[in-house]
Amino acid sequence: MRHRKDDPGFVTVSGNVSPVSTDGARVAQGAAPAARLSLGRRAVVEAVGTGLLVAAVVGSGIMGERLAGGNVGLALLANTAATGAALVALIVALGPLSGAHFNPVVTVADWVGGDLSWGDVRAYIAAQVAGGFLGTAVANLMFETPVFSLSRHARTGPAQLFSEVVATFGLVLIIGTCARRRPNAVPLAVASYISSAYWFTASTSFANPAVTLARAVSDSFAGIRPVDVPGFLVAQAIGGALAVGVVRWLLPPDPDASDVR
Repeated sequence: MRHRKDDPGFVTVSGNVSPVSTDGARVAQGAAPAARLSLGRRAVVEAVGTGLLVAAVVGSGIMGERLAGGNVGLALLANTAATGAALVALIVALGPLSGAHFNPVVTVADWVGGDLSWGDVRAYIAAQVAGGFLGTAVANLMFETPVFSLSRHARTGPAQLFSEVVATFGLVLIIGTCARRRPNAVPLAVASYISSAYWFTASTSFANPAVTLARAVSDSFAGIRPVDVPGFLVAQAIGGALAVGVVRWLLPPDPDASDVR
Protein backbone atom coordinates (compact mmCIF):
# COMPACT_ATOMS: atom_id res chain seq x y z
CA MET A 1 0.00 0.00 0.00
CA ARG A 2 1.14 3.49 -0.81
CA HIS A 3 0.77 6.90 0.77
CA ARG A 4 0.65 10.09 -1.26
CA LYS A 5 3.23 12.67 -0.28
CA ASP A 6 1.17 15.63 -1.43
CA ASP A 7 -2.31 15.10 -0.05
CA PRO A 8 -3.91 14.56 3.36
CA GLY A 9 -4.56 10.88 2.92
CA PHE A 10 -7.63 8.79 2.26
CA VAL A 11 -10.16 8.73 5.03
CA THR A 12 -8.71 10.00 8.29
CA VAL A 13 -11.55 11.92 9.89
CA SER A 14 -9.47 14.65 11.49
CA GLY A 15 -9.94 18.13 10.13
CA ASN A 16 -6.30 18.98 10.89
CA VAL A 17 -4.29 16.45 8.97
CA SER A 18 -0.59 16.33 8.34
CA PRO A 19 1.73 13.67 6.92
CA VAL A 20 2.02 10.22 8.41
CA SER A 21 4.91 9.44 10.71
CA THR A 22 7.02 6.30 10.36
CA ASP A 23 4.63 4.33 12.59
CA GLY A 24 1.48 5.57 10.85
CA ALA A 25 0.56 8.22 13.42
CA ARG A 26 -1.05 11.47 12.34
CA VAL A 27 -0.46 14.73 14.14
CA ALA A 28 -2.13 18.10 14.22
CA GLN A 29 -1.10 20.49 11.46
CA GLY A 30 2.01 22.33 12.56
CA ALA A 31 2.53 20.26 15.70
CA ALA A 32 6.01 19.39 16.85
CA PRO A 33 7.21 15.80 16.22
CA ALA A 34 6.98 15.10 19.95
CA ALA A 35 3.19 15.48 19.67
CA ARG A 36 2.91 12.30 17.62
CA LEU A 37 1.26 9.61 19.66
CA SER A 38 2.33 6.01 19.96
CA LEU A 39 0.03 3.30 18.66
CA GLY A 40 -1.01 2.43 22.21
CA ARG A 41 -2.07 5.99 22.94
CA ARG A 42 -3.87 6.32 19.64
CA ALA A 43 -5.75 3.10 20.40
CA VAL A 44 -6.82 4.52 23.74
CA VAL A 45 -8.07 7.65 21.97
CA GLU A 46 -10.08 5.46 19.60
CA ALA A 47 -11.55 3.52 22.52
CA VAL A 48 -12.49 6.68 24.41
CA GLY A 49 -13.92 8.37 21.34
CA THR A 50 -15.98 5.36 20.30
CA GLY A 51 -17.18 4.90 23.86
CA LEU A 52 -18.36 8.50 24.15
CA LEU A 53 -20.04 8.28 20.76
CA VAL A 54 -21.94 5.13 21.76
CA ALA A 55 -22.83 6.67 25.12
CA ALA A 56 -24.31 9.63 23.24
CA VAL A 57 -26.28 7.37 20.87
CA VAL A 58 -27.61 4.98 23.51
CA GLY A 59 -28.06 7.55 26.26
CA SER A 60 -29.94 10.04 24.10
CA GLY A 61 -32.09 7.19 22.82
CA ILE A 62 -33.11 6.26 26.35
CA MET A 63 -33.68 9.87 27.36
CA GLY A 64 -35.58 10.68 24.19
CA GLU A 65 -37.86 7.68 24.55
CA ARG A 66 -38.63 8.52 28.16
CA LEU A 67 -39.42 12.16 27.47
CA ALA A 68 -41.25 11.71 24.16
CA GLY A 69 -44.33 10.12 25.69
CA GLY A 70 -44.60 7.46 23.02
CA ASN A 71 -43.87 9.82 20.11
CA VAL A 72 -41.26 7.82 18.19
CA GLY A 73 -40.53 10.68 15.81
CA LEU A 74 -39.72 13.02 18.68
CA ALA A 75 -37.50 10.40 20.30
CA LEU A 76 -35.62 9.93 17.01
CA LEU A 77 -35.20 13.68 16.65
CA ALA A 78 -33.59 13.87 20.10
CA ASN A 79 -31.38 10.89 19.27
CA THR A 80 -30.32 12.53 16.01
CA ALA A 81 -29.46 15.88 17.55
CA ALA A 82 -27.34 14.36 20.31
CA THR A 83 -25.49 12.05 17.93
CA GLY A 84 -24.70 14.80 15.42
CA ALA A 85 -23.47 17.18 18.11
CA ALA A 86 -21.32 14.48 19.71
CA LEU A 87 -19.74 13.63 16.37
CA VAL A 88 -18.64 17.20 15.72
CA ALA A 89 -17.18 17.60 19.19
CA LEU A 90 -15.37 14.25 19.22
CA ILE A 91 -13.88 14.59 15.73
CA VAL A 92 -12.67 18.13 16.39
CA ALA A 93 -11.16 17.21 19.76
CA LEU A 94 -9.71 13.77 19.03
CA GLY A 95 -9.10 13.89 15.29
CA PRO A 96 -5.59 15.36 15.58
CA LEU A 97 -4.66 12.59 18.03
CA SER A 98 -5.78 9.38 16.31
CA GLY A 99 -7.63 10.42 13.17
CA ALA A 100 -10.98 10.02 14.99
CA HIS A 101 -12.09 6.92 13.10
CA PHE A 102 -14.36 5.42 15.80
CA ASN A 103 -15.44 2.98 13.10
CA PRO A 104 -13.78 -0.23 11.80
CA VAL A 105 -14.98 0.44 8.25
CA VAL A 106 -13.22 3.82 8.24
CA THR A 107 -10.08 2.26 9.70
CA VAL A 108 -9.95 -0.45 7.02
CA ALA A 109 -10.55 2.17 4.32
CA ASP A 110 -7.63 4.16 5.70
CA TRP A 111 -5.48 1.02 5.53
CA VAL A 112 -6.50 0.45 1.91
CA GLY A 113 -5.45 4.03 1.21
CA GLY A 114 -2.00 3.31 2.62
CA ASP A 115 -2.24 5.50 5.72
CA LEU A 116 -2.19 2.76 8.37
CA SER A 117 -0.23 -0.43 8.88
CA TRP A 118 -2.06 -3.72 9.49
CA GLY A 119 -0.87 -3.60 13.09
CA ASP A 120 -2.52 -0.20 13.45
CA VAL A 121 -5.74 -1.60 12.01
CA ARG A 122 -5.89 -4.47 14.49
CA ALA A 123 -5.23 -2.18 17.45
CA TYR A 124 -7.75 0.42 16.28
CA ILE A 125 -10.55 -2.08 15.67
CA ALA A 126 -9.99 -3.84 19.00
CA ALA A 127 -10.08 -0.48 20.76
CA GLN A 128 -13.20 0.64 18.91
CA VAL A 129 -15.13 -2.53 19.75
CA ALA A 130 -14.05 -2.46 23.40
CA GLY A 131 -14.80 1.25 23.66
CA GLY A 132 -18.23 0.72 22.13
CA PHE A 133 -19.22 -1.85 24.73
CA LEU A 134 -17.89 0.41 27.48
CA GLY A 135 -19.96 3.27 26.10
CA THR A 136 -23.11 1.15 26.20
CA ALA A 137 -22.40 0.19 29.79
CA VAL A 138 -21.88 3.83 30.75
CA ALA A 139 -25.13 4.92 29.10
CA ASN A 140 -27.11 2.11 30.68
CA LEU A 141 -25.72 2.89 34.11
CA MET A 142 -26.52 6.59 33.79
CA PHE A 143 -30.17 5.71 33.25
CA GLU A 144 -30.33 2.95 35.87
CA THR A 145 -30.84 0.11 33.43
CA PRO A 146 -28.90 -3.19 33.40
CA VAL A 147 -25.27 -2.71 32.41
CA PHE A 148 -25.77 -5.13 29.53
CA SER A 149 -29.05 -6.53 28.31
CA LEU A 150 -29.72 -8.12 24.93
CA SER A 151 -31.80 -5.82 22.75
CA ARG A 152 -35.24 -6.87 21.52
CA HIS A 153 -35.43 -4.09 18.94
CA ALA A 154 -35.99 -5.86 15.60
CA ARG A 155 -34.09 -4.39 12.65
CA THR A 156 -34.39 -6.89 9.83
CA GLY A 157 -35.41 -7.24 6.22
CA PRO A 158 -34.01 -6.26 2.81
CA ALA A 159 -34.88 -2.57 3.21
CA GLN A 160 -32.94 -2.30 6.46
CA LEU A 161 -29.91 -4.09 5.01
CA PHE A 162 -29.92 -2.04 1.83
CA SER A 163 -30.19 1.08 3.99
CA GLU A 164 -26.99 0.09 5.77
CA VAL A 165 -25.20 -0.34 2.45
CA VAL A 166 -26.32 3.15 1.42
CA ALA A 167 -25.56 4.73 4.80
CA THR A 168 -22.04 3.28 5.00
CA PHE A 169 -21.29 4.03 1.36
CA GLY A 170 -22.22 7.67 1.86
CA LEU A 171 -20.23 8.00 5.07
CA VAL A 172 -16.99 6.61 3.62
CA LEU A 173 -17.47 8.55 0.38
CA ILE A 174 -17.86 11.83 2.26
CA ILE A 175 -14.88 11.18 4.52
CA GLY A 176 -12.69 10.04 1.63
CA THR A 177 -13.40 13.02 -0.62
CA CYS A 178 -13.40 15.64 2.12
CA ALA A 179 -10.13 14.34 3.57
CA ARG A 180 -8.49 14.87 0.17
CA ARG A 181 -10.02 18.19 -0.79
CA ARG A 182 -11.53 19.93 2.25
CA PRO A 183 -10.11 18.34 5.41
CA ASN A 184 -11.25 21.14 7.71
CA ALA A 185 -14.86 20.43 6.72
CA VAL A 186 -14.77 16.77 7.72
CA PRO A 187 -16.22 17.09 11.27
CA LEU A 188 -19.26 19.05 10.12
CA ALA A 189 -19.67 16.98 6.95
CA VAL A 190 -19.64 13.68 8.84
CA ALA A 191 -22.04 14.90 11.53
CA SER A 192 -24.38 16.42 8.97
CA TYR A 193 -24.47 13.27 6.88
CA ILE A 194 -25.10 10.93 9.81
CA SER A 195 -27.79 13.25 11.19
CA SER A 196 -29.59 13.29 7.85
CA ALA A 197 -29.13 9.56 7.32
CA TYR A 198 -30.95 8.92 10.61
CA TRP A 199 -34.01 10.12 8.72
CA PHE A 200 -33.53 9.11 5.10
CA THR A 201 -32.55 5.46 5.74
CA ALA A 202 -34.91 2.76 7.01
CA SER A 203 -32.23 1.52 9.41
CA THR A 204 -31.55 4.96 10.97
CA SER A 205 -27.97 4.71 9.70
CA PHE A 206 -25.81 2.60 12.00
CA ALA A 207 -22.99 2.59 9.39
CA ASN A 208 -20.47 1.37 11.97
CA PRO A 209 -19.70 -2.23 13.01
CA ALA A 210 -18.35 -1.29 16.45
CA VAL A 211 -21.42 0.79 17.26
CA THR A 212 -23.70 -1.93 15.89
CA LEU A 213 -22.18 -4.56 18.18
CA ALA A 214 -22.38 -2.23 21.18
CA ARG A 215 -26.02 -1.33 20.56
CA ALA A 216 -26.96 -5.02 20.60
CA VAL A 217 -26.42 -5.12 24.39
CA SER A 218 -28.78 -2.28 25.25
CA ASP A 219 -32.47 -3.16 25.32
CA SER A 220 -33.46 0.39 24.51
CA PHE A 221 -34.65 2.70 21.74
CA ALA A 222 -31.22 2.62 20.07
CA GLY A 223 -30.74 -1.13 20.36
CA ILE A 224 -30.63 -3.89 17.75
CA ARG A 225 -31.38 -7.57 18.28
CA PRO A 226 -28.20 -9.67 18.27
CA VAL A 227 -29.71 -11.90 15.57
CA ASP A 228 -29.92 -8.88 13.25
CA VAL A 229 -26.31 -7.80 13.79
CA PRO A 230 -24.55 -10.10 11.25
CA GLY A 231 -26.66 -8.80 8.38
CA PHE A 232 -25.87 -5.22 9.34
CA LEU A 233 -22.14 -5.97 9.52
CA VAL A 234 -22.12 -7.53 6.05
CA ALA A 235 -24.12 -4.62 4.61
CA GLN A 236 -21.73 -2.11 6.17
CA ALA A 237 -18.71 -3.93 4.76
CA ILE A 238 -20.28 -3.89 1.28
CA GLY A 239 -21.10 -0.20 1.48
CA GLY A 240 -17.62 0.67 2.71
CA ALA A 241 -15.93 -1.39 -0.01
CA LEU A 242 -18.03 0.25 -2.72
CA ALA A 243 -17.17 3.70 -1.41
CA VAL A 244 -13.45 2.94 -1.28
CA GLY A 245 -13.58 1.88 -4.91
CA VAL A 246 -15.44 5.01 -5.96
CA VAL A 247 -13.10 7.36 -4.07
CA ARG A 248 -10.01 5.68 -5.52
CA TRP A 249 -11.54 6.02 -9.00
CA LEU A 250 -12.46 9.67 -8.51
CA LEU A 251 -9.18 10.57 -6.80
CA PRO A 252 -6.59 7.99 -7.91
CA PRO A 253 -3.45 7.61 -5.78
CA ASP A 254 -0.32 9.42 -6.88
CA PRO A 255 1.99 6.93 -8.67
CA ASP A 256 4.95 8.73 -7.07
CA ALA A 257 4.04 7.62 -3.57
CA SER A 258 6.07 6.39 -0.64
CA ASP A 259 5.29 3.16 1.16
CA VAL A 260 4.45 3.59 4.86
CA ARG A 261 4.08 -0.13 5.59
